[in-house]
Amino acid sequence: MFDPTQYDPIDLSIGLEADVESEPWPPDIEYFDHEAGASLLAENLRDGGYDVYAEDFPDGMGLGWEQVSAITHTGTHMDAPAHYGPTVDGEPARTIDEVPLEWTRGLAVVLDFTWKDAGTEITSAEIDEQLDAIDHDLSPGEIVLLETGADEHWGTPAYLTDFPGMSAAATKHLVEQGIRVIGTDAYGFDKPFTEMGARYAEAEDDAELWPAHFAGRDVEYCQIEKMANLDALPRRTEIPLVTAPIKIENASGGWVRPVAFVDGDG
Repeated sequence: MFDPTQYDPIDLSIGLEADVESEPWPPDIEYFDHEAGASLLAENLRDGGYDVYAEDFPDGMGLGWEQVSAITHTGTHMDAPAHYGPTVDGEPARTIDEVPLEWTRGLAVVLDFTWKDAGTEITSAEIDEQLDAIDHDLSPGEIVLLETGADEHWGTPAYLTDFPGMSAAATKHLVEQGIRVIGTDAYGFDKPFTEMGARYAEAEDDAELWPAHFAGRDVEYCQIEKMANLDALPRRTEIPLVTAPIKIENASGGWVRPVAFVDGDG
């Protein structure tokens, strides 16, 4: 039986940060300190008919908390099939609260694409080449992680532009082998926005717009974007990974904190 207490956890996520240059739609985070918490809690109790005031709390301090306004695709998050379109192969696409938990835990495989140029697409052949390089055959239910090194740019504008993306064919190639979850340490699963925009302007071909995402209208899968620290994993295969997203009713995605577990020997 797998005992997580016998393994070292490795955090593969980035958090929600206000005003960060790496998010086109950064979250707004309002912080309430303990004094404000006392006032708000006391007000709530008075609304319920109880004569309680902030100074009645121990040391005049209540509970601290935060109010967050953010899209579900801020920070490390999982895209549900419903993100890509209303249907998958003619069937209703699952929302994030409908994604089976069995998909979100398993053994991860890390493929090295740190050598790929920014703005290029990862091909099916390159997927197979990287699997050959680590002498691994995929099994249904494994989680494939794409290491691009883009997380090194987190906190800067380069995070939005300096990474390769998946092609539609490569995405389908993985899903057709039984892969349900694919993760990347880049801002997005597709090429950068700027590259897609430039290619569309030149070719006027809608196949240049979010092709890897829209592959999810034909094959059912989830993707995790904005992962981090894949270079901290001591091996490339058989990495126990838990990556369940938060449940948000009828949502296209949800925040997630993927955690890998590795033993002391790697």
